[in-house]
Amino acid sequence: MIGLDTNVLVRYVMQDDPKQSPKATKLVESLTTDDPGFVSIVALIEFVWVLTSCYDLSRAQLGQAIDAVLRSKEFVVERADQVMQALRAYRAGAADFADCVIERSGFGAGCGKTVTFDAAAARTAGMVLIA
Repeated sequence: MIGLDTNVLVRYVMQDDPKQSPKATKLVESLTTDDPGFVSIVALIEFVWVLTSCYDLSRAQLGQAIDAVLRSKEFVVERADQVMQALRAYRAGAADFADCVIERSGFGAGCGKTVTFDAAAARTAGMVLIA
């Protein structure tokens, strides 16, 4: 197994760099179920942030990109079950993907709730606002 950084995922998906994108493509397409690429939660959240902030992808496009990473048999996604739950919450509402992952990670760790000062996260991602 080989770990994949955010920029490798971005270059592969966006095909935006004439030097790096072909290298990312060659690497990703060489991965197999026996020798997969590891995608950490941090890399996945950064991936979403880059696609949002630099490429202005829509929520639907982001959902498709995340789903493609999760469903690829050539990738092992850290805590994939929690990430899939976060993706469902993200698609169902207006929450940021990172907030959904934070809330689902807390739930998966046995937390009764995840508290925040972020009113939007409390309203949209299932967190509890600290008054």
